[in-house]
Amino acid sequence: MKAAIPIYDICSLTQRQDDLLISRFASYLKSHRNLHLAHKHSFYHLVFFTKGDGSQTIDFQQVSVKPFQIYFMIPGQVHKWAFEGEVDGYIINFSVPFFQSFLLKANYLEEFPFFTGIVDDSVIDIPESAQAQVINLFEQLICETEEPKPLADDMVRALLLQLFITVARTGIATVNKAIPHYNYTLLRSFQKLIEKNYTALRLPKEYAELLYITPNHLNALCNDVLGMSAGEVIRNRIALEAKRLLINNDLTVLEIANQLNFTDNSYFTKFFKKQAGTTPEEFRKITNSHE
Repeated sequence: MKAAIPIYDICSLTQRQDDLLISRFASYLKSHRNLHLAHKHSFYHLVFFTKGDGSQTIDFQQVSVKPFQIYFMIPGQVHKWAFEGEVDGYIINFSVPFFQSFLLKANYLEEFPFFTGIVDDSVIDIPESAQAQVINLFEQLICETEEPKPLADDMVRALLLQLFITVARTGIATVNKAIPHYNYTLLRSFQKLIEKNYTALRLPKEYAELLYITPNHLNALCNDVLGMSAGEVIRNRIALEAKRLLINNDLTVLEIANQLNFTDNSYFTKFFKKQAGTTPEEFRKITNSHE
């Protein structure tokens, strides 16, 4: 059994003190064959496939790999690949601070639906009408890194923002298209609050209070947009973190329960089994057997 899931930063992949890695995917894959095993990133990560088949797993959710598909990942998500045949495209890794000195709005990236950490919103099939434009942007990005010119980093940032906006315009998940802007903003605020407070706040009424709305309003919003209650959204985030921690065999189940602020081990086991359909020990055993 492996001791702990690897956590990669950009430096460990490039052997340089960089905030950015841009590459054609086939050559990157050849240099990093070990990345087919489950691992985490400390950086933002995206891949646009131009050729490929198989599957990948993001936060324990499996999705098919196919040409003209792009996926986005935020720091901390768990990832592994299971490709079939020849795979190519483009890969971009960039650090959390990469845009902070460039944009006045430090959390600008969080406005894009594919940088929420929700897998269903972060794997996007690029329509034929936008494929040439997206490929052209990736080629410009490759060019800027292969032949650096003055202000190259700022040009990369500008091209990346153009890419994000282009993808957002053409590939925003269908669930978000019909949502009124106010409701979408409210839902994103709820998700951000969960991200910061899920170990301490467990009840929808606690989040509703922070959002200055009623628990019924919050529940109705989640049911309308996500098809689940506000309580389920909170519990799903706790269960996801439990899964991320369970694949690290250096941590005992009791230590994980304590990290997630459960009062005792049996309560954590009961919670996890209800959410995941298996006990923490069984989940750990199954996950390790697939590595």
